Amino acid sequence: MVLVPGIQGRWEWMKPAVDGLGKRCRVITFSLADEPTSGGRFDRAAGFESYVHQIAEALDTSGIRRATICGVSYGGLIAAAFAARRPDRTAALVLTSAIPPSWTPNARVRFMLRAPRLLSPLFCINSLRLFPEMAIAKQGVLPGLAFALTHVAGVLRHAFSPSLMARRVRLLEGLHLEGELRSLRVPTLVITGESGLDGVVPVQMTRDYLRLWPHARAVTIDRTGHLGLVTRPDRFADLVVGFAQEAETGGTQRRHVV
Repeated sequence: MVLVPGIQGRWEWMKPAVDGLGKRCRVITFSLADEPTSGGRFDRAAGFESYVHQIAEALDTSGIRRATICGVSYGGLIAAAFAARRPDRTAALVLTSAIPPSWTPNARVRFMLRAPRLLSPLFCINSLRLFPEMAIAKQGVLPGLAFALTHVAGVLRHAFSPSLMARRVRLLEGLHLEGELRSLRVPTLVITGESGLDGVVPVQMTRDYLRLWPHARAVTIDRTGHLGLVTRPDRFADLVVGFAQEAETGGTQRRHVV
């Protein structure tokens, strides 16, 4: 299975999900190509396409012909583009709290884009809107606070880059993928948290993929919002691996999730 990170770009923030999946199947993940430590190749002229090509490179490097491709948030759009272009290499597609091709930055995001480095403290403060989700997922204010402190420490330790995050948003300007994505026919699972708990990508936005793909299956992880893969990693892993197992052919082979 290939697991594609969101706009933060580094895979480490998804470690609970990677660990949960890793108990059940082989997992390949990576930081987005423009992260300094990713080892990937980011072509400024190609822009967003560099991220899509990175999935093929990860498969090639791992010697895998075909896998379940799982994208999270911004990574969901990357995964969807890859699956639409390379159905021969996509056994199944899983999108988790993913932005759709129709997504545009709201007023808060547009404000942050003005000076991402200068406004990075405001970005951190604004992230407090995720705390109610954490408290509900961990079933209490104190457990939620403990999880939030651990999660924030991990994000800071792995040096999140407001400038890179801003550039990734700008790369979507003028990018018209909806027509291309409509042609996708691979087995698809769309995962969201509960409506009202996702303070990053509204649930109805992610479910816009169901309009494009009537064949897709939708599922909700209860007691969580945008961070279900890290607040409830075992539930996330059960859903993803169960769907991958159902969708993949060659059941005697070991399942791969990218």
